[in-house]
Amino acid sequence: MTSRTIAITGASGLIGTALANHLTARGDRVLKFTRTGRSSDTTIAWNPASGQIDGTRLSGVDAVVHLAGAGIGDKRWTAEYKREILESRTKSTALLAQAMADLSDGPKILLSGSAIGIYGASETLTFDEQSQNGSTFLADVCQQWEAATDPASKVGIRVAHLRTGIVLSPAGGALAKLLPLFKIGAGGKMGTGKQWQSWISIDDEIAAIDFLLSANVTGAVNLTAPQPVTQGEFTKVLAKVLHRPSFMPVPSFGPKLLLGGELADALLFTGQKVLPRILQGAGYSFIHSDLESALRSLLQRPS
Repeated sequence: MTSRTIAITGASGLIGTALANHLTARGDRVLKFTRTGRSSDTTIAWNPASGQIDGTRLSGVDAVVHLAGAGIGDKRWTAEYKREILESRTKSTALLAQAMADLSDGPKILLSGSAIGIYGASETLTFDEQSQNGSTFLADVCQQWEAATDPASKVGIRVAHLRTGIVLSPAGGALAKLLPLFKIGAGGKMGTGKQWQSWISIDDEIAAIDFLLSANVTGAVNLTAPQPVTQGEFTKVLAKVLHRPSFMPVPSFGPKLLLGGELADALLFTGQKVLPRILQGAGYSFIHSDLESALRSLLQRPS
């Protein structure tokens, strides 16, 4: 197996941490972007907010996986935080893409983060990579995020946009937040439960990114399992796996009061049914295609 040098932004996040561990275990050299201190043998210094990057450290790097960005659900969506959500993605992506474009011996592959929120929300439509973009705040963020890679694609760098769904991991994200409630039998569907949840296990998220490092795929790629479920179905399956009841529905007014209406709707009460047509068409075989097997595998592991 040929060793590669892969640089990762957002390497301390849920996906980035798992990806770095996976690549290191398979024998690759991993460089992590850092906003603190200078570059080292294992890090690349950058500061997207001020437009600074140690681009020379990208010489000889095979590929970059760009996962950095302010957390969508970390804070209430004030005007200031919505601007941070957008600019933390667009500024970092543009800076990275230009630095890659400026090098003759730099990375020839950029896998850049995005999200299925680009399609907007619907309880009736099914989306794939050919579907039109939505008109929500998150859809606009994703469109600008993807467009910021243009400097790289224009010089022939292979760019793929990782349109990621709900990543399931007991180590963080949505599943980690739900587990305490469901374990004490206090879990239940959100609102009507009819909203779609297009999920992917952390195992498939990492394996798919690794697959895309080698596969000749460009453009949008949905990173979602082939069997999305409604939120009500998700609730039932999670409760079943945990051997707990799931009869306590969560009315919408509580989270909307706590998080604000726009954020609560985006995270909890709306969704989209998204299929991974490009990924499967390229030959990727899912580790976890159905929700129950994914949850059983994820939750039976030692913490």
